[in-house]
Amino acid sequence: MAGGLQGAANIPELKRRISFTLIMLAVYRMGVQIPTPGINGEALADFFARNASTIFGMFNMFSGGALQNFSIFALGIMPYISASIIFQLLQVVVPHIEALSKEGASGRRKITQYTRYATVVISVVQGLFISIGLEGMAGPSGSAMIVIHPGWAFRIMTIITLTSGTAFIMWLGEQMTERGIGNGISLIIFAGIVARMPAAIVNTIKMATAGEIAIILIPILLAMMGVVIAVIIYFETAQRRIPIQYAKRMVGRQMYGGQRSHLPLKINMSGVIPPIFASSIMMFPATVGGFIQIDWVQRITSALTWGSFWHTVLYVIMIVFFCFFYTAVTFNPVDVAENLKKNGGFVPGIRPGKKTAEFIDKIMVRLTVIGAIYISVVCVLPTILVTRLNVPFYFGGTALLIVVGVAIDTISQIESYTVMRNYDGFLKTGAIKGR
Repeated sequence: MAGGLQGAANIPELKRRISFTLIMLAVYRMGVQIPTPGINGEALADFFARNASTIFGMFNMFSGGALQNFSIFALGIMPYISASIIFQLLQVVVPHIEALSKEGASGRRKITQYTRYATVVISVVQGLFISIGLEGMAGPSGSAMIVIHPGWAFRIMTIITLTSGTAFIMWLGEQMTERGIGNGISLIIFAGIVARMPAAIVNTIKMATAGEIAIILIPILLAMMGVVIAVIIYFETAQRRIPIQYAKRMVGRQMYGGQRSHLPLKINMSGVIPPIFASSIMMFPATVGGFIQIDWVQRITSALTWGSFWHTVLYVIMIVFFCFFYTAVTFNPVDVAENLKKNGGFVPGIRPGKKTAEFIDKIMVRLTVIGAIYISVVCVLPTILVTRLNVPFYFGGTALLIVVGVAIDTISQIESYTVMRNYDGFLKTGAIKGR
């Protein structure tokens, strides 16, 4: 891997892609610093200082500090993720959406267009609720209101600003995916989390110095973070390799086949998608409930408070669901078995066709169970740290899983791109031996 990354500097196109990605991320980080008009910044900062260990703190971390600044990117990319979840679920229950998903590139473009429209609708709804909620919130000791001039003028301005910001982030992510390197949406979330981590670490050190948390916890937390990173790297790179045998066949005077290979199945086939999707769904009602002072809404919000028993249970259920759902969407054992059969491949001891599909599906279910348990354990770690050890930021767990997972995927893409571009060079130096 190190050799592949070093070779990236010698490929002009790859350098342009990496540079483009970094420029787009810089544009995103600049937008985080641009505040929405009509907000008392000091009062809003005080509110988040007093609610750092709540759902607002987690949402603020995912937005890269945009919510705390109430910038034009305050909603972040979560509305787009929520819309993507909706349409992936609709592919299972709505025949028209399912038909579009099977039409190839044209169908996917149509679904992407619908997803963009849904993103705008979700952003408008969230922007309206947030603007209404902010009008009734005060700053330090109730001395100053967060909204300078409440009213429909502020609400409409907020809705337009936040919706436009989310649409722009969505465009940035798509541009990075198409013209850059890695998945643009994941990289935006990655950048937001990484940007907040230094401030969170400094805040933790200050609290330890002030005696608010025990100093002995600092090295323990660092060691725990190292262990979590090691576990994430292990599970994200672990594979179950199914042996594949290819039958011999004559083509003209040449004998082909008879080779042995393997089918690699990752333990965590869904990657970082389940925690991102689950967090997005859990943040939406909690954010709305935090700004709407209605009895039944407050009761639901209280029951689903970050760190509560029911919140943790629901969060784990969603992670497990999305692990199985996303794996089922992206990996079809029947198609894999049919492709193996067409190419003369088979699993030793298993009959080709239906039996092979059932065998692969059985292994995939077991791997997904292990992957779902691993992700669930890693993602509930922040809750334990906050509720039991009074850690004032959400390091580890979901944040580290996303950061490490996105980093591994991006580095793998860079390495694959390097290998592809230098394929001829590898052949000349004998790195890849022919028959």
